[in-house]
Amino acid sequence: MDISKAEKFIYHNARPLELARWQYLFENGSRESVLKALAAYQNEDGGFGHALEADCWNPDSSPVQTWAATQIINEVGLCDNSHPIIRNILRYLDSTEDFDGHTWSNTIPSNNGYPHAPWWNYAPTQDINYNPTASLTGFALRYAAADSSLYRKACVLAEEAYAWFKENCPTESMHTAACFAQLYEYLSDCGSAVIDLDEFESLLKKQIKYILTADTSVWATEYVCLPSLFIHSKASPFYAENKELCNCECRFISETQGADGSWAITWEWSDYPEQWHISKNWWKSDLIIKNIKFYKSIHG
Repeated sequence: MDISKAEKFIYHNARPLELARWQYLFENGSRESVLKALAAYQNEDGGFGHALEADCWNPDSSPVQTWAATQIINEVGLCDNSHPIIRNILRYLDSTEDFDGHTWSNTIPSNNGYPHAPWWNYAPTQDINYNPTASLTGFALRYAAADSSLYRKACVLAEEAYAWFKENCPTESMHTAACFAQLYEYLSDCGSAVIDLDEFESLLKKQIKYILTADTSVWATEYVCLPSLFIHSKASPFYAENKELCNCECRFISETQGADGSWAITWEWSDYPEQWHISKNWWKSDLIIKNIKFYKSIHG
């Protein structure tokens, strides 16, 4: 793996946000620079849009785009719930916008008016989808004040989500599974007793073992489930049982870097080819960061 080539790709191609993330993670850059770049994607209602999640160019706030912001907040270790970005996310989550009383919407109607990947196309559905609700519920439990209406709502949502997970585990959706793993991490971090964490951990181990793609021959060409979706360090409770596959992913990362320093994107849009070409480049910067971060977390 050539870090210098990856760095050059980032400096030549990345959005300001990914450049700030790279600098924070690997060049002693500042958390404040990341948060300043992130804030540019936040709307007045506290939610996020504007293609923060690069497969949807909708400028309107949506739960999925807001979830993407929470992942960056976690990445830089921002814990201050009085920070304007967090305070405004909590305000968005406490509103009725894009919330049906049980889950936040996976897609929103205005997505269809802007370039987007087919999986972010809006169509009315009665199906329950806990992507990103499970993760956003954990975020609310971690950061909302214990005497707030949002915290009380999140306690109920966590119980509902966990009941669904127990009934449907293992789910076929790797992204839904990842949102439940994030809920577990939030609950573990804040010491919440709203769910039996020992039982939750046991179910997640079953889920992760089921959903990881063990056939490494398809990793380079298909959109598959890799250990890094769930495991971010050797301290993860899910590392020991998946150590061999984590090492396989590290080898995969070291052996499949392209000549330009990036890694191949294994998904694409069928529509909006011009916008997809731009988003694909944005995703390459994000994937560079994720791959190197995972490699360093496992191999040092």
